[in-house]
Amino acid sequence: MQTLSGEEFAENSRIARLLLQNASVQILFFVNWQKVYLMKPWRALKYLIAFTAPMTVWIAFRSHGWLTFLPVIYAFLVIPFLELFFKPSAKNLSDAEVEVAANDPLYDLVLYLSLPVLYYLLWLFLHKVAKGGYTTTDLVGYTLSMGLMCGIFGINVAHELGHRKSWFAKTIAKTQLLSSLYMHFFIEHNRGHHKRVGTREDPASARMGESIYKFWIRTVWFSYWSAWMLEKKRLKKAGHHFFSVYNEMIIYHLLELTLLWSVYKAFGGLATMCFLGAALMGILLLETVNYIEHYGLMRKQNAEGNYEKVMHYHSWNSDHVIGRLMLFELSRHSDHHYKASKPFQLLRHFESSPQMPTGYPGMMLLTLFPPIWFYVMKREFKRQIIVPETLST
Repeated sequence: MQTLSGEEFAENSRIARLLLQNASVQILFFVNWQKVYLMKPWRALKYLIAFTAPMTVWIAFRSHGWLTFLPVIYAFLVIPFLELFFKPSAKNLSDAEVEVAANDPLYDLVLYLSLPVLYYLLWLFLHKVAKGGYTTTDLVGYTLSMGLMCGIFGINVAHELGHRKSWFAKTIAKTQLLSSLYMHFFIEHNRGHHKRVGTREDPASARMGESIYKFWIRTVWFSYWSAWMLEKKRLKKAGHHFFSVYNEMIIYHLLELTLLWSVYKAFGGLATMCFLGAALMGILLLETVNYIEHYGLMRKQNAEGNYEKVMHYHSWNSDHVIGRLMLFELSRHSDHHYKASKPFQLLRHFESSPQMPTGYPGMMLLTLFPPIWFYVMKREFKRQIIVPETLST
């Protein structure tokens, strides 16, 4: 066996190191290329389709006549009509895609972008109302259009960000809820609804045979009362006095009153009344979504009074693509309740989840006609063979 000299050994070692470095660079390039390919920036950017809604609102605020109702027409006529021709997609991300999407900041940036858009449109709305030069019909159209924004870009996005762990995301969520004067939703939804969903103790779970109009009254009042009770319980546990700076409900009300006072001083009484109307519409849109998400589905209760764990079959879902994109995957609601902290882009379809016959916008419209709604949902319960234990009485 030939023995290498010191110089030959050093040269061979240098060549080996270069080969290893070159191989490492190639492997690193391949891995990074795979990540870029899997990331597919358009996966996040496709949610920008939701911003077509504020575009229609902007057009409405610069128009008169029927165009002032353009956002409502778009949301509740155009989108439900289009969803009749697009098949639902039950496709889920692969494990590799989930890992990449979970760390892709573009998804959060799309959500954060909704905040300045929301408040810009609110300012535009108030300025338009205060300026005058419109008919009563125009004013109704402007108010409904702003209400749609309060629901979609206000409460809906706040619902998503309110489950995040970061202070920044939660602050944005509360600021968005402020636009609908519904900040107590942050308390009741996170600490109340997610624990009591699918039970008669939950004001946000619709019962079998309950119309949307009865549900609106019940859920709005009892959700508000629930938020006070939950905050009272938290303060007592933390050792704080009820009437103190630690009471978030008091803080929320002060912020809402400050906003109302500011709107009144800057834009006048009529603009303030229209703002209240838009906020109310945003609230009713939220509660209508709650209505369709849990209608008639109840968790089983044992002899000790304990409820079963929240499962995928305790929420109604829709895989209709347009509605999913417009509402940031809200319609994959079962997975959201199964793990509330999961970001919207990672929510999955499950075969055990009850599926709606069309997307959320179409189903929301259907609720306004209770006899038709009851007929359709009774058929869906039978068609999907939902077990009797999950039905409310």
